[in-house]
Amino acid sequence: MTALSRIRTAGWTALVALLLVVIGFLVWAYSPYRADRAAIVAVIEDARVDFTTTDAGIVLTPRAAEAEDGLVFYPGARVDPYAYVPVMAEVAAVTGRVVVIALPPLNLAIADTRPLSTFTAAAPSVTSWSVGGHSLGGVRACLVAAEGEVDGLLLLGSYCANDLSTAALTAVSVEGANDGLSTPAQIDEATALLPSSATRVSIPGANHASFGDYGAQSGDGPLEVDRAEVRAAVAEAALLLP
Repeated sequence: MTALSRIRTAGWTALVALLLVVIGFLVWAYSPYRADRAAIVAVIEDARVDFTTTDAGIVLTPRAAEAEDGLVFYPGARVDPYAYVPVMAEVAAVTGRVVVIALPPLNLAIADTRPLSTFTAAAPSVTSWSVGGHSLGGVRACLVAAEGEVDGLLLLGSYCANDLSTAALTAVSVEGANDGLSTPAQIDEATALLPSSATRVSIPGANHASFGDYGAQSGDGPLEVDRAEVRAAVAEAALLLP
């Protein structure tokens, strides 16, 4: 085999390897944890909220009164965004704020670089917005919060990777005592990145996957509390947002 042939063979081998990596990544990204459809149907039938969708996200609007506050929420990595409809519907109903659950590309909120206005456009009458997220979606929410366009931050089983300690916003961090993926110890370590006024709420018996309705997650701790109790605790914590 000549030197040129060896170079061509090496080039084709590298190209095929790269193609396999890309295909593997796409299969992984488009194989998310699926939402519990029965839980979503219950929300659709819930008289307290309206359920609609746009190209950008899932919109949950409280029916009790015209909302002046809103929350843009980013899903966890490789989790069906619809899995957060039950907990965010409870937040909308209890707090009276519009919630827009982002529909991120590749099911990865961290890769969603669209501006906040992409989601807030779904509720033009809302004057004050907060941002939040679960797991890696919370990391994305922290990055959005750093841009200074929101008044509040809601983290569910998550923590920031960027420094918001001097940010002028209200931060609320909700954690599961049994979370095996975003552990209480990890959240402890990252708390200094939040404003000193941040509020932490721990839910006994809750684990990482209890913040969405998508079943069990590998590496997580046990779920020892009813999911309805987790939703109620999250909604109560969301009342602390401005």
